[in-house]
This record gives sequence, C-alpha cells and structure tokens, in this order.
Amino acid sequence: MKSTSMIGKLISHREWLLGALIIMMLVGVGSAAPFFVGAANLAEVFDDTAILIMLACAQMLVILTRCIDLSVASNLAFTGMCVALFNVAFPETSAFVTLVMSIGIGLILGAFNGLLVWLVGIPSIVVTLGTMSVYRGFVFLLSDGEWVNAHEMTPQFLALPRATFLDLTVLSWIAIALTLVMFIFTRFTKTGLSIFAVGGNPKAAVYSGLDVGKHQFITFCISGAVAGMCGYLWVSRYAVAYVEVALAFELQVVAACVIGGISIAGGIGSIWGAVLGAIFLGLIKNALPVIGISPFWQLAISGLVIVLAVIINSRSEKRGGRRILREAHQ
Repeated sequence: MKSTSMIGKLISHREWLLGALIIMMLVGVGSAAPFFVGAANLAEVFDDTAILIMLACAQMLVILTRCIDLSVASNLAFTGMCVALFNVAFPETSAFVTLVMSIGIGLILGAFNGLLVWLVGIPSIVVTLGTMSVYRGFVFLLSDGEWVNAHEMTPQFLALPRATFLDLTVLSWIAIALTLVMFIFTRFTKTGLSIFAVGGNPKAAVYSGLDVGKHQFITFCISGAVAGMCGYLWVSRYAVAYVEVALAFELQVVAACVIGGISIAGGIGSIWGAVLGAIFLGLIKNALPVIGISPFWQLAISGLVIVLAVIINSRSEKRGGRRILREAHQ
C-alpha cells in the first residue's frame, strides 16, 4: 500500500517526476558521452529548446481554458516571413522594432482565433485547424513560394537571438524571462487565477461572475503574441524563411504541455510543468543522436512518452489537482 501511495504522490507532483527523469536521462547520456553534460553543450541544448519552451508556456494557458491552439506553428511561419520580407524591404529597421512588430502581427492572428471562439462560439479545435491552413497558405501567397535567405537579411536582424550574455544566448534569456512573467501572471494576478477557474469548472466560473469566453480570448491573444515573437526569433536564428518553417511544430508544443501534466480537460497545470515537458522533449531530440539512436526511433520514443503522459494524466486527474472553483451541484 505504501509503494502505491508513493507512486501516487509522484504522479500527482508531475514537476518532481519530470525533474527526476531529466536528471536520470542526463546521467545516462553523460555516462556514454561525457561532453553532452558539459556546460557549453547544455547551454546549446537549452538554446535549441527555448522556442518550444515559450510556445508551450503560452499553449498551456489556452489548454487551461479547455481550448487548444493548433495554429501556433503557422502563425510563427507567417510572422517570420512577414518580418523577413520587411527586413529585406527596410533594412535600416532596428531589431527591437522588428521584434515588437512580430509580436503585434502574432497578436492579431491570435485575437482572430479568440474572437471566433468567444463571439461566434466555434470550438477552438475547429477554428485553429482552419486558421492553421489559412495562415500557412498566407505564407505561400506572401512569398510566392520563394525563400528569404541569410544573405538577404541584415546583420542586425540576424544578431539578436545569437548575441550572448553570461554564456547564454539572448534567445535563452528571452525564454527565461517569459517563463518568469508567465509564472507571475498565473500565480499572482486575478486574470491568471481566473484562467484556472474557467477551465476547471466553467459553470461555477459563470456563477462567480467570470466571463469564460473573454478569458479564452485573452489566452488566444497571448498564444498568438508569443507565436509571433517566436516567428522572428526562429527566422533570425536559423537565418532562413520559407513556407515549411516549423511545419507540424504545434504537435511538439501540445506534447510538451501534456508531458508536463497540463490537463486537456482544463483547469490543471503549471508553468513549470510546461517548461519541464519542453526540456524533456528537447533532451530526447538532442540526446538520442548522441548515443547513436536513429531519428526514426526518436519519433517512436517521443510518441510513446506522450501516450504514457496521457495515461499518467488521466490517473492523476482522478486524484484531483489545482482547482480554483469546486464542482457546482446540479
């Protein structure tokens, strides 16, 4: 009975379980390839995972309200193409202005999703499946199927995410800063706490005076803005913009949330869970090739981890999680 109780506690504290798995993975890979656990290499792995971390944090807010945003990768690709073409046309524009512009474009795309969910009442999975194709199609129309390559971009456009401070890239620092902002937002602000409430129990939330649709709209706006910002960071980091940028990346984003213990049923989850879920996937992606495992096995292992995470989630949700409002009596 005690062992069952211990397993139950581990499952209900997903962050600790994930943290332990990450440490075990590092020890295992490090024993086979010591350079992998070196500070410089770990900094590179974190840099490689930074965009996934940011998108997972934003997606978590959407999922908490019982919605899902499948258009984030298309939003990222469209915004990245917009700012890349803008940089070609107006090369004197500063990187900071470009960053702000990308956030604005992403915010508009996210708000469009949110308005369709809030005011028109269309299920979020239907809305974002549609806009996923629409935004991706816009990338093709905007670029006419052409690539924007590194030699067409200005040095200042490419430099921002690659610049380093304290041995970490600016891209990594942006991911850390966004994580902290998201933590404060979900933990200490009225709107952040309300997002848990409307997802945990929409009926009780309405009885408490909360506008469920409005909070869903807010989360789509945040998700869109973060995806837009990642669009610029992705294009400048990899120094190329094309139609297939981040193709199917939304699946990794949702997977990071599920692995991190974010309940698809809404109302349960934490920023640290989303971050650890993204880091876990990032480590799998970077560690498996190091120990000689085929990329095809990477997909299979990632899929297996996701299935296990869903099973664990379903068990942990039976034990209850962080709910702001209790179930309303019928």
